[in-house]
Amino acid sequence: MKNTFKLAFIAPLFLVTCLSVYSSCNKQAVANQANTPFNYSIGTPKAPLNIDSLELANYVPPVSSKELWDNPKADKWADSLLKTMTPDERLGQLFMIAAYSNRDETHQQEIASQIKKYGLGGLIFMQGNPLKEAAHTNYYQSVSKIPLMLSIDGEWGLAMRLDSVQPFPKQMTLGAIQNDTLIYEMGRVIGKQCKRLGVHINFAPDIDVNNNPANPVINMRSFGENKYNVARKGIAYTRGMQEEHILACGKHFPGHGDTDTDSHHDLPRILHSRRRLDSLELYPFHQLIKAGVGSMMIAHLSVPALDNTPNQATTLSPKVVQKLLKDEMKFKGLIFTDALNMKGVAKYYQPGEVDLMAFKAGNDVLLFSENVGKAFDAFHEAIASKSITQLEIDARCRKILHTKYWLGLHSMKEVNKNRLTKDINIATDFMNKKLYKAAITIAHDPDNTLPLHSLDKKTIASVAIGATEKNIFQNTLDKYAPIQDFQIAKDGNFTDLKEKLKNYNTIIIGVQNPGNKLSKNAVFNASIISFINSITATNKTVVVTVFGNPYSVENLTNIAAINTVVMSYEDNQYTQQYSAEAIFGGIAATGKLPVTIPRVLKEGSGKKAYLPTRLQYVTPDEMGIQQKRIRKIDSIVNYAIEAGAMPGAQVLLAKDGKVFYNKDYGYYTYNNVQKVDNTTMYDIASITKLASSTLLLMKLQDEGKVNLSTTLGELLPALKNTNKGDLTIKEVFTHQAGLPAWIPFFNKTVDEKRNMYYASTPSAEFPINVAKDMYLRKDYIDTIMYRIDTCVLKEKKYVYSDLGYYYLKQYLEQHYKASLDKIAASVYYQSLGATRITYNPLANGFLKQEIAPTENDVTFRNQLLQGYVHDQGAAMLGGVGGHAGLFSDANSLAIIFQMLLNKGSYGGVKYLSPSIIEQYTSYQSSISRRGICFDKPEKNPEDNKSVPTNISTTSFGHTGFTGTIVWANPKDNSLFIFLSNRVCPNADNKKLLNMDIRPKLQTVFESMMNDVK
Repeated sequence: MKNTFKLAFIAPLFLVTCLSVYSSCNKQAVANQANTPFNYSIGTPKAPLNIDSLELANYVPPVSSKELWDNPKADKWADSLLKTMTPDERLGQLFMIAAYSNRDETHQQEIASQIKKYGLGGLIFMQGNPLKEAAHTNYYQSVSKIPLMLSIDGEWGLAMRLDSVQPFPKQMTLGAIQNDTLIYEMGRVIGKQCKRLGVHINFAPDIDVNNNPANPVINMRSFGENKYNVARKGIAYTRGMQEEHILACGKHFPGHGDTDTDSHHDLPRILHSRRRLDSLELYPFHQLIKAGVGSMMIAHLSVPALDNTPNQATTLSPKVVQKLLKDEMKFKGLIFTDALNMKGVAKYYQPGEVDLMAFKAGNDVLLFSENVGKAFDAFHEAIASKSITQLEIDARCRKILHTKYWLGLHSMKEVNKNRLTKDINIATDFMNKKLYKAAITIAHDPDNTLPLHSLDKKTIASVAIGATEKNIFQNTLDKYAPIQDFQIAKDGNFTDLKEKLKNYNTIIIGVQNPGNKLSKNAVFNASIISFINSITATNKTVVVTVFGNPYSVENLTNIAAINTVVMSYEDNQYTQQYSAEAIFGGIAATGKLPVTIPRVLKEGSGKKAYLPTRLQYVTPDEMGIQQKRIRKIDSIVNYAIEAGAMPGAQVLLAKDGKVFYNKDYGYYTYNNVQKVDNTTMYDIASITKLASSTLLLMKLQDEGKVNLSTTLGELLPALKNTNKGDLTIKEVFTHQAGLPAWIPFFNKTVDEKRNMYYASTPSAEFPINVAKDMYLRKDYIDTIMYRIDTCVLKEKKYVYSDLGYYYLKQYLEQHYKASLDKIAASVYYQSLGATRITYNPLANGFLKQEIAPTENDVTFRNQLLQGYVHDQGAAMLGGVGGHAGLFSDANSLAIIFQMLLNKGSYGGVKYLSPSIIEQYTSYQSSISRRGICFDKPEKNPEDNKSVPTNISTTSFGHTGFTGTIVWANPKDNSLFIFLSNRVCPNADNKKLLNMDIRPKLQTVFESMMNDVK
């Protein structure tokens, strides 16, 4: 389809019939309905977004852009208005002055006075806030005879000029993104925001090719130095806005990228040949014209190859505006000057004079005129002297009116201030997540250091330079591995810090908080560079993450010694999270450097995309989860807390390796003093069976050391001649071996002979720590095992029993020649990066206040248990049992069970074979629902108690006595985790069970999974 422009804007004005001015031009506009919801639905492009071809030869302009050029209704409306307008009113349409919504009533009246006096065509809104701007907009429109065309300079959205609005990424950040459709989607959102605020023109995108790192004014405002990338992204941004009938504006023609002078302060000179300009600077403008961009902004530049008039900006040059842009390049849209108060033109020409020269050059709209009155005088004199004609002014006016019709000003409505700021911001967060995630760039990684692997061999420290406290970057890093976090000011004591880092072999450095995010010199100073160089000289693994201008990396003169440089481009909550996730492989960093960093890195640098290898952290909206489901989860948990089923809880929900919900509720106890947070550790009770001893048993079977037919007598020769010797692994761990459910070992130690068994201080005779100030005799473990050895076996039917795990613990410790807690940590937890799962947390560096308490035990330990295992048998084993004893937060459990859902792999490491996982998590018996160790749904849905009736039979997991559950579903790759301390302060509290809280929550979770399938 050819990109033709059928409308000639300079058309005879008096060949149309006289029509009345549309009622929408009346001073009283029709208000929107206050309760109308603001719809940010994007959907698919109206025509194929064919912007991947470098030459864009097949690009089809959107229908809405075609309507801008060829619309008989617009012609009719514009001509009808022209018939009612005086010559000065027609002239006034050419002027757009600056308005500020953060100034006083005097300013507002000055603007209104000029609107009425000169019949201004529009305003450019500068600083302010949405509510005030809406109020000013409504007022200004009410005093204007012709609807005003309102604009904003919002390259990264309305936030570029307004407070209370969330910004989108700078264009150079967008330049790193490889999926241009995301830029289109952002354009749609910005278009909707502008429309909601009553703005009609956004002076974006900036399509300057920034190939000068010293550029002080464009720089991060450009998509980069690659002309094809700039063109593609400019088209995507343009199309997104114009499909919402917001006029896009390509700037700054003919190209402001290769200069080291700011045109706000002086007139920059670009000395390239015409051939070079055609091949590079002008390329994106050619392509946007083909794609149907609605307007262009002319830069204040001196370009001798185009016009060698001394001290004359391109804005004022007929050779540039009329001859090049309009005649040669066939651009038919509106042409805006850059702000006429900028020194690039104002330094050399007086107010009024500069406006007239800009008009003569071919510009349609005179932006930011310094003095409209003087400009009118200049135009009047020019008409009188016949250097211009009224017909020329009328033609430009008609062109502007035609555009106003396309912008919807023929049926203008008052801006509804109800929920305005909320409506504007409603889609920004969701859009920003996609944009910033796609921009993260692993710019330098010659040895494939990322994602970090072999975590069990790493001692990791993170350093946040420029941060005053632990931030999102460090908190996210902490989800993946045990990390010691440091913060230091940019002028801090790096000597002391280097000393503290001596014992770490991996250092992750985040250079944050750049003062001026457009400046490359705001990121690094001499102290930071010296610190990084000294750390790399120690042969440590060093990862540097730059939260600022990519050109700043030029200061890393010893980049070859740095293992990895991650380019994050900006410093905010999004880049901090996604950079941390990229370092550990939670996300695949797909960005590419949009510029060359002199002497350091080439444009296009970036690690080849890899599949995520660890959990990533997203929000429900990113997964398409309905908010009503989230509210239902909240209501169930909060109701359970209010009903006294438990004092607090954690809920973690994940799908496809993406944790989309990890929320904490309530308090540690019913006294409501300490709140639960994401790092709170819970006694997970019987989930220990799966997360510790079972995983180790599976590994040994994977290695051929055991199989399901192996007997206890073969594992533990001392059992060969007992009634336990012939019991097989399959029988024991499907709970069909005839073993009793449990034995209350503590009962015989709490009578009048208590002092025989326990001491308040540890000693060689009493070394086993059962609870605070309570130590068991060292020989009593033999008594425990003797009682199990000699217990009577019952009929081999399904009876859930803990006792087999005592034997499994004994075997594992003999095989590995270490204690079970050390084995589980070294084989799994440390390598997985499960940082907050452990036996005996108080003895392993965790603080009491990090651990939710369980029962106030008045029969055995006579204390509130906090940091000591609730299960009596595990306590008498020193807190380390095969069946109980682990404490964990939800995130660490999620890591372990995601490994199982990943068929045995996580973080690039293979832990188990898929066949082993399949075997252990499958049904094993005709008389029970159990797998090997793993719990599963009841085969008869009517019998389901602990999980919903409709859950997949491929799913597996376990519940815990303390009020916990973890459940994995391979069918939809989902994970449900609920942790609570329902036994606090009384283990007889069965409200959690009786109220079916866990099944109810899981039912809602299953409905979520149906939403996203």
